[in-house]
Amino acid sequence: MLVKWIRCTVVDRRGFERGQRKWAGLLGEPGFRGQGGGWSRRQPDVAHVIGFWESRAFYDSFMARSHDRLASAQVGTFKDIQVKLFDHSFDVKTGFEAKFADADVVRLAHLKVHADRAEHFTLMQQKVWNPAMAGSPGMVRGLFGEAPEAEFLVLSMWRSAAEHGKYQVDRVERLSARAQTETDIAGVSGDIVGLEPSWTV
Repeated sequence: MLVKWIRCTVVDRRGFERGQRKWAGLLGEPGFRGQGGGWSRRQPDVAHVIGFWESRAFYDSFMARSHDRLASAQVGTFKDIQVKLFDHSFDVKTGFEAKFADADVVRLAHLKVHADRAEHFTLMQQKVWNPAMAGSPGMVRGLFGEAPEAEFLVLSMWRSAAEHGKYQVDRVERLSARAQTETDIAGVSGDIVGLEPSWTV
């Protein structure tokens, strides 16, 4: 599965939200699995959209055919768009599905890892982080994605911001030390996204 993460700074919120609803046109596209998103909890003018496709071939076909028509509704409503593509490596918890209805927030952790530490980093995700996150109250589902040059995305969906916040306070520092995360990582960024139900396709 291919994961597409779009981050942009919105300059016309009402126009952007109106355009976002036009993406319902994705339904019926070959290989499309689902899409959702919302507003950053940290920067009120930043929007995130996450889409899922069965494969890169289906995604490339959509980009060549239908993308520009659907995107035209949002022209001029945003700036500073960043688009990243990741290959789904494994699930956090089990049986990841591209659905958003049972979650309130999405945590996106974008990590650049030292090339010689990528294997260790991936192993620690599986052995240390995954079990801890999967066992946390309020964690619904998630996935670990990989892009070229030791770049990774950890996406987790939570029932509430409070439950995610409790996980961060209670466990992240301890887990980070156990997994030697600081040794592996060259850079980390990301966001917490409050999901907008009307953006879900």
